[in-house]
Amino acid sequence: MKIGFTGSRNGMTEQQRTRFWQLLNQTCASEAHHGDCVGADADFHAICVELGVAVVVHPPSNSKSRAHCSPVSATRPPLPYLQRNQTIVRSTVALIAAVSGAERVRSGTWATIRFARKLQRPIILVHADGQVTIENDASRLLESTATGVIHSKDA
Repeated sequence: MKIGFTGSRNGMTEQQRTRFWQLLNQTCASEAHHGDCVGADADFHAICVELGVAVVVHPPSNSKSRAHCSPVSATRPPLPYLQRNQTIVRSTVALIAAVSGAERVRSGTWATIRFARKLQRPIILVHADGQVTIENDASRLLESTATGVIHSKDA
């Protein structure tokens, strides 16, 4: 299964890193797509490499914050941030995101999540404390329900 990832340049909390490791095992991801930026993308990449998940990077055309993650299975052509993030969503069947705080405008992470919602992709949000919110029937992606999972209708 191909999954997309989005998160902030501030990186993941330890609780998020632990939860993403668990989620990648539960989703049986065969390929992960991310934006190849410093912070959460690089954290996610390291987890994927550790677990043997193939990684496809979608670098930004502005290379200022690029992480140059390696090894990768493929590198897509650089694109402006918004277009790149939408390409990640279109290239995958589900989105997992490292979020810190409530939804807000002018955030690339939240813009990517909103685009995935528009396309009705299953979404798994991992909050800073490691709690998980499931949207658009993303629970069907998990082999077994993890503790700390909140379905969006219950939130």
